[in-house]
Amino acid sequence: MPPRSSFTYTLTPEQQEALLQLLNSGNFRPATVLHAIAAADGEDCRIVVYKSSKCVIQGKGAEDFVMFTLEPLVLKQAGVGYEDVLNPEQSEPHVGVDESGKGDFFGPLVVASAYVDETLISKMRDLGVKDSKNITSDKKAIDMARELRTLLGGRFAMVTIGPEAYNRLYLKMRNVNTMLAWAHARAIENILEKVPDCKKAISDQFGAKRMIEQALMKRGKAIELLQRPKAESDMAVAAASVLARAAFVQTLQQYEKTYGQRIPKGASAAVRDAAVELVKRAEPEILLRTTKCHFKTADVVLGELGLDRKVLGPQGSVTSRPAGSFRRGKKSKKPNAEPTSDR
Repeated sequence: MPPRSSFTYTLTPEQQEALLQLLNSGNFRPATVLHAIAAADGEDCRIVVYKSSKCVIQGKGAEDFVMFTLEPLVLKQAGVGYEDVLNPEQSEPHVGVDESGKGDFFGPLVVASAYVDETLISKMRDLGVKDSKNITSDKKAIDMARELRTLLGGRFAMVTIGPEAYNRLYLKMRNVNTMLAWAHARAIENILEKVPDCKKAISDQFGAKRMIEQALMKRGKAIELLQRPKAESDMAVAAASVLARAAFVQTLQQYEKTYGQRIPKGASAAVRDAAVELVKRAEPEILLRTTKCHFKTADVVLGELGLDRKVLGPQGSVTSRPAGSFRRGKKSKKPNAEPTSDR
């Protein structure tokens, strides 16, 4: 197996301080990197500590630096080469589920599921598969997803809820986590048609586990469902996150070709500007076909054009409920309350 050339860690303040002292005192050459509090070149690798507390090590000497310097002197624990010892469950056959597009005004909500076993995990490590949030470019995510689809040979499933269907479902469900649970359940059901003997599924913890369990049908009822914070550290969930992100990004790219303008991710000012431009060039109803209309962003966009939600009809009439809002005389429970922002 060739050595890994890229690693990403989230460091505690104490670990950051230890690494900064190491970079200042060792045989490292200072480097300049945008948004970094420190960066240095070592032997055949670059080490960057970002303001977000993320540490990225890249280069053909990255694995040696992690194994012989970072782990013993900074992290104080062994990890590389001991993944299966530290987490023996990860090498057992199981399914991982993850989503993309939940916090993005434009585009679909995509949920993917991916199957792994010991052999597939080893090959995914060779490919450098990791949580898609740690992949530095959309092109890398798309290329990795292509390799994953080939490697998995059909042992994955995709559930894509396009904006028009999303807006219809939100009008009915009035809750993103309910919709997400339904999509996770479908992704699990669909992949179990291809790997019927699989006994376990893992997903990130976005709401009450019972929400997914209640949405599962006959085949899915027999599977053990685990929800974990930061579940993307599991290889199956990481693979699913890459597949979902690639599908989401490719949809936005198709929008750009269709409408002849840039379509950004997220819900930033740039996103609002793009939506305003899109409505000017088409008609207000274009939002129903390209965006998640319950976002407060839709009100801002329409307001800038002197319009309101009436132009979107029933499917665009519902907005996100603020966290802690009251419904039927009772305060909403936190797991089911909508976020106060679009993210």
